Amino acid sequence: MLTIERAKELCKGKITQEHLIIHCTNVMAAMGAMAEHFGENREHWMAVGYLHDYDYEQFPEEHLAHTENELLAEGVSKEDVRAILSHGYTICTDVEPLSNMEKSLFTVDELTGIIEACARMRPHGIQDLEVSSFMKKFKDKKFAAKCNRELIRQGCEMLGMDVKEVAAICIDGMRPFAAEIHLLGTEAGK
Repeated sequence: MLTIERAKELCKGKITQEHLIIHCTNVMAAMGAMAEHFGENREHWMAVGYLHDYDYEQFPEEHLAHTENELLAEGVSKEDVRAILSHGYTICTDVEPLSNMEKSLFTVDELTGIIEACARMRPHGIQDLEVSSFMKKFKDKKFAAKCNRELIRQGCEMLGMDVKEVAAICIDGMRPFAAEIHLLGTEAGK
């Protein structure tokens, strides 16, 4: 089974830009929380979450086109590779998310971007971010405009959950990683 340590090892040299490392860590944290919600293996889902943008830095215009063969050759299971490919459904792949892991990854990839943007604006970062504050920003299409809200809604629908519920799970999952993902807030240094 894929571990977080192995996922980070595979990404070494492939993902070097700080903002991408933070994004992978955000998704990793959110996936761990989603795994707990579904009663699944937390570390396994976190590892898949960390590895999801394996080829993005090298091939942003061909994202996920250079993932499958390389990861399979590295011994990553077909199931895990399929989950990673499914997060690009309708954007750059035709791999439809079917399992709870796949649907979760599809959803939290974009969702964590809005959570991160919300938390960056707060004095205490993600530590006291409430779902109601998140939802206000989620409804403002100009805020974190690059995060595709329609994909988030689509993913939540696939999961049979509403955006509020998934956001609450992800925020809780990201909190323990606040220092690592630079979301301690503007007051943290004071």
